[in-house]
Amino acid sequence: MVRRNKRFHAEVATSSLSDIMFFLLLFFLIISTLANPNVIKMTLPKSKNNEKTNKQLISLSVTEEKRYFLDKEEVPFDQLESVLMSKITPGSDETIVVRIPYNLQVQDLVDVLQIGVKNKLKFVIATSNSQ
Repeated sequence: MVRRNKRFHAEVATSSLSDIMFFLLLFFLIISTLANPNVIKMTLPKSKNNEKTNKQLISLSVTEEKRYFLDKEEVPFDQLESVLMSKITPGSDETIVVRIPYNLQVQDLVDVLQIGVKNKLKFVIATSNSQ
């Protein structure tokens, strides 16, 4: 008498799982390239100790009362663009340092930055070193 091995062996088919993972990866790669937020291009400040620069800086300060100062000289907002453009020498590599309180609305910052975007100026936001 010959005995046959009738044991059942469970198998899990994983070939379709790898196909599904490939399609999910492809889907997320395509979706992530389509997500393009609408942002304002701006030079962000770099914080390095003892770094010196030869660039000319113009200081633009905004107070909590929404008073605007260009190099410590108060300027009304409606004249800010014209006064700023008069201080910049054509063809120079000048950077405007914006000092704005943290508790003002984002729209106040965007209003100031729109002047730079319109005139293709370099703006840097000054920050405090919090530790």
